[in-house]
Amino acid sequence: MTKIALLDGGLGQEISKRSTKDTHPLWSIKVMLDTPDVVSDVHRDFIEAGAKVICLNTYAATPTRMERDGYGDRFEDAHRIAIQLAKSAAEDADVQIAGCLPPLVASYVSDVSKNYDDSLAEYRRVVDQQKDSVDLFLIETMSNIAEASAALDAARESGKPVYVGLTLSDDLSDTLRSGERLEDAIAALIPKKPDGIMLNCSIPEAITKAMPKLAGAGVRFGGYANGFTSIDTLMPGGTVDSLDARKDLTPEAYADFALQWVDAGATIIGGCCEVGPAHIKYLADRLSEQGHSITDLG
Repeated sequence: MTKIALLDGGLGQEISKRSTKDTHPLWSIKVMLDTPDVVSDVHRDFIEAGAKVICLNTYAATPTRMERDGYGDRFEDAHRIAIQLAKSAAEDADVQIAGCLPPLVASYVSDVSKNYDDSLAEYRRVVDQQKDSVDLFLIETMSNIAEASAALDAARESGKPVYVGLTLSDDLSDTLRSGERLEDAIAALIPKKPDGIMLNCSIPEAITKAMPKLAGAGVRFGGYANGFTSIDTLMPGGTVDSLDARKDLTPEAYADFALQWVDAGATIIGGCCEVGPAHIKYLADRLSEQGHSITDLG
């Protein structure tokens, strides 16, 4: 029997689906500020589905993004509210709350990322808002080595466990969105002692192909894929309206991919954009049926 840490799914995308408001570059933050119950409900649905780790709704709440999109004065408010909502949803539930360190400027587009020093300074601001209220940090959707390194260094200063998620090109080339080789990213990050390395917010086929490279890294590893047909049309400051969801990535199909990762040795599994509570519930059931024990990242 293998212990599998089960993360939640695509929080921001699920919030967007449930909101009646027009999408916005800071869609998940704007919904949270206007209708916080939507966020609470999504957290609770992922917990009821079987997730043992839920992530703060702060993926878009970086200083750079909030300044760019007109919410710079709400940076601290956004983190405070996100923490309150996650804690409320997790009350009386056996789950961990993860802090979120996302790309500072935009997802997938490595060319707009800041340099290491500027990234480190900004990540320290985000970590400072979250560190006293979370059990661990998830660094998510890192498209290049420099930004991933800065996020990892900032998070390690908190003394909390830190897990890094790298996003891969969808062409099955085993490269980050920057074009840097996955092997080089692993080699750069391992000396910084992450508690785990995952592949996230990429098509599941790309994660399956690359998983053996993580298996040889000597660190706990896993994956959580997205369900987009392509991310090519999403530009910095754009909205998710420009992206289409795959119609073939049913809960059953997603679980088939995730179980391939488990077979490769992965012990951290979850979902990213377009992977909802139904996917996590079906995955939890499949894992249990195969004799795995579902746990948190403790």
